[in-house]
Amino acid sequence: MSLADAIARLDHRPKDFLPGHVWLAGAGPGDPGCLTLDVLSALAEADCVVYDALVSEAVLRIAGTTELHFAGKRGGKPSTDQEDITKRLIGFAREGKRVLRLKGGDPYVFGRGGEEALALVRAKIPFRVLPGLTSGFAGLAGVNIPVTMRGINKAVVLATGHAAGTDEDLDWAALAKTGQPIVVYMGLKNLPLIAPALVAGGLAATTPAAVIEHATTPRERVVVATLGTLADEAAKAGIAAPALIVIGGIVSMRAELAGR
Repeated sequence: MSLADAIARLDHRPKDFLPGHVWLAGAGPGDPGCLTLDVLSALAEADCVVYDALVSEAVLRIAGTTELHFAGKRGGKPSTDQEDITKRLIGFAREGKRVLRLKGGDPYVFGRGGEEALALVRAKIPFRVLPGLTSGFAGLAGVNIPVTMRGINKAVVLATGHAAGTDEDLDWAALAKTGQPIVVYMGLKNLPLIAPALVAGGLAATTPAAVIEHATTPRERVVVATLGTLADEAAKAGIAAPALIVIGGIVSMRAELAGR
């Protein structure tokens, strides 16, 4: 049975993508295989796609000749202002276009999807949210690190490292005291600040840790170390953003699951 036959057998009918509507969609961590059927359908129907910097080229190719508008936001690099992005979404919708706002991962997981949804509500623009696989789950699964493992953890913390060292920083000591694995988004640049803060909060420097660059894509690279050495090892390997950091006992499962 072909993939087309399998899809034809699905009892699934995507909702109508109407002119003047904006759909906030998650493109997953990069691999097109992580797309949901709803997002795939939206890519086929949209009049324009406003995409961020974490959407892979492989996913964008699915849009074909649809209008593509880059609206990337990357720490430390020239980025599109968030207010400008929402204005563009509203403007395209008011032109009667079917607007797909495509984000890496999931729109509501450190993707500012909530901010954009709120702006659309206030502008009286109809919208819908299409969930996507966040890299904090799919990226770990792809490199044989289970997000939860009986006997190791009973919870997992998703955190952003973007504000480390600023007045808006998280209480890393409090997170360390949970004893649960921590998955850090947008934290590579600030890893030299985050790791010592976690150790100061009581997390052992020997805690297994890893960094995953370009998760699920052909450019994926993984560095496994300890909390105390991860920043140096990542720097030695030349790891660059986008990268996901995972800290905790679940990292120790990677070698065993890979048969090493």
